Amino acid sequence: MNEQSFWGRLVPLAPSTVRALELPTPIQTSPAVEIQKVSLHCNRCQTDCEKEQQRLPSGDYYCRACLNLGRLDTGLQLVSLSEPNAFIPVEDSLQWSGHLTPQQQSCANQVQRAFQNQEHLLLWAVTGAGKTEISFPGVAWALNHGLRVAIAAPRVDVCGELYPRYQAVFPTVPIALLHGHSDTGYGYRQLTICTTHQLLRFQAAFDVLILDEVDAFPYADNPMLEQAAQRALKPHGAWLLMTATPSVRLQREYRGRIAYLPRRFHGHPLPQIQWRIAFRWRQQLERGQLPRRLRRLLWIKIHNQQPFLLFVPRIRDLAVVDRYLQRHFRAACRWETVHAGDSERIRKVEQMRQRTVLFLVTTTILERGVTFPGIDVIILGGDDRVFSVASLVQMAGRVGRKATCPTGHVDCIVSGYTKNVRKARQQIAHMNRRGATDV
Repeated sequence: MNEQSFWGRLVPLAPSTVRALELPTPIQTSPAVEIQKVSLHCNRCQTDCEKEQQRLPSGDYYCRACLNLGRLDTGLQLVSLSEPNAFIPVEDSLQWSGHLTPQQQSCANQVQRAFQNQEHLLLWAVTGAGKTEISFPGVAWALNHGLRVAIAAPRVDVCGELYPRYQAVFPTVPIALLHGHSDTGYGYRQLTICTTHQLLRFQAAFDVLILDEVDAFPYADNPMLEQAAQRALKPHGAWLLMTATPSVRLQREYRGRIAYLPRRFHGHPLPQIQWRIAFRWRQQLERGQLPRRLRRLLWIKIHNQQPFLLFVPRIRDLAVVDRYLQRHFRAACRWETVHAGDSERIRKVEQMRQRTVLFLVTTTILERGVTFPGIDVIILGGDDRVFSVASLVQMAGRVGRKATCPTGHVDCIVSGYTKNVRKARQQIAHMNRRGATDV
């Protein structure tokens, strides 16, 4: 373990190991988990929790809240060294042959000014508006000036989508990809792409922090991850929040500091959600049957070999749909089912991207952050409480994201005209009206 491993990081080590490493001063250390009167305090995730049932056979206490990042206990210390920005500034780091529309360029200018002035900014852009491309000039400015940049997203799938895109346009800049399914270990890099949970490992590391899809689970309304993001940023750093569906709290908090883009980069409107009424669809699923509306849509799309995503509300619903497909369409096409706990999720998404499967049956895990050209979307049970207004808008936003395939169909199967679907349709219609006038 070399000195670079500690720059801007919180590395858990036993005190004897710290002494043996002979790290340069000033070294920063703190107890990994502190014992308080009636609780434990974790200095990595800043969680306070009760002592009960959190004691190891050795007598040490451990933190359950961030256990997925590796166990922290009272026998460990968190070790850190100040971030030195040990990078050689690279001129013309951005090598991108694309171009921004006038509306995108206006937002990109706001983003770059925020980075230059060490300010915080919210980029509110509709799905398919090109948020990633809008960030390129600002990221290039930061890299060209020797600053350290991180791009964090709540989900592994979003990171997997972002990594090759930034790699392609910043080919001379080494990029670290950090998430729970990554095969590569940590490396000190000027540009880091990671899940928001990985920010728990950093302290005052980044001059610029971009938080993508900030309204998505598990980052949204998660104080632990919000604190981790704030701690990972340097005291005078700049950050950019990006989303297509900001909460009312975010809109209020960032009033006057919003870069707004209601128009997709190719100029076509957002696809509108179409109602498809199927009374008692949930009862039919519980009996192992699919509603007639869904059976008809499946037959049409499979017969026409039309790629699509089928969203279902619950993991248990995947098996019901899969059994029906196995009985009726096994010889007609290939498909996969996907959910958050699926260890093969990355491989299946790549199969969809490469068109080796015609469609995916998925939970909300793929509602955002993935792009498949020329697809349609079917939402089964849009009136289920698991589908928020933001979720419905994001799922619809998977359609028509490419200039070569700017249109498509979004069919939402519901038992009635419910509030969430109605509000999602209103939001899409509002954005389309704003986009049509913002030329």
